[in-house]
Amino acid sequence: MSEVLSQSEIDDLLSAISTGDLDVEEAKQEKQKEVKVYDFKRPAKFSKDQIRTLQMINDNFARLLSTFLSAYLRSYVEVTVASVDQVTYDEFMRSLPNPTIMGVFSADPMEGSAVMESHPKIMYAIIDRVLGGPGETVESSRELTEIEETVAIKIYDKMLENMKEAWKNVDDLKPKFERIETNPQFTQIISPNEMVAVTAFTVTFGEMEGLVNICLPYIFLEPVITRLTARYWFATGHVKKASEEESQALDKRLKKTEVPLTAQLGSTSITVGELISLKEGDVISIDKETEEEIDILVGNKLKFRGSPGAVGKKLGVQITELIREGEDSLGE
Repeated sequence: MSEVLSQSEIDDLLSAISTGDLDVEEAKQEKQKEVKVYDFKRPAKFSKDQIRTLQMINDNFARLLSTFLSAYLRSYVEVTVASVDQVTYDEFMRSLPNPTIMGVFSADPMEGSAVMESHPKIMYAIIDRVLGGPGETVESSRELTEIEETVAIKIYDKMLENMKEAWKNVDDLKPKFERIETNPQFTQIISPNEMVAVTAFTVTFGEMEGLVNICLPYIFLEPVITRLTARYWFATGHVKKASEEESQALDKRLKKTEVPLTAQLGSTSITVGELISLKEGDVISIDKETEEEIDILVGNKLKFRGSPGAVGKKLGVQITELIREGEDSLGE
């Protein structure tokens, strides 16, 4: 088809411009709007709204993971979301060190498998801490021993339990750990050109800092992809249901919480000189009479008063009064 205009077409075009029937600037803008850049090698399957929703889910997962690891390792651990991106599976695998520590897992009703990868530096430090060490890592790259692999699997199982909690507003996932892999080249769960959502978490443990990556293929998320929207996430029904479940879980945990209970027979003040000169048989006077009720503290707060006595061959105290002072306004 020839791109050269005939004289009559040129005349018609000039006439339209002079009469105002054709706006040149508007025509240019419309022409520019028709052009859209699209890379067929990297099709963007996840929308911006879906990426934002994944960010919110993973922020929640990071908080849960921080709490779990801090309690599990008896040391402060901070987990934060570093980034959420969509890349091809091949690009993700090429970005990983070799060897690394990858846990392959499934999660009904999701389809297929996903990957949770931990940098060896941070994983070896966690394993060392679990086995009773100070939390040191290994400098040289090596594969896991049988004992270390067993510990790593247990850690991944616990992390997947927290992942289930983080995703409960979207669906009731049933994560199931499948296997440990150390060579990225042997972990081909999908085609190399398939798109995946990769969330990178920064884990800080003592002086150690490393990355934990979660790779979720598009086909893995496809059963719930329509729910990965801010509108669904903040739906009233889901928030209310999740809130009730959280309240019940919190109530159960609080009932199992242990607090120190102290029965205080009395108190007194003496000088350092008197303390030094104490010897066997000396009597120290306190500010309570023998018939007076004693104070019972929960933690460091006065909550009850009672009478001391004996229960069989053991000492005991009978609560006679509930002290309302010092209660929080929420408790009232």
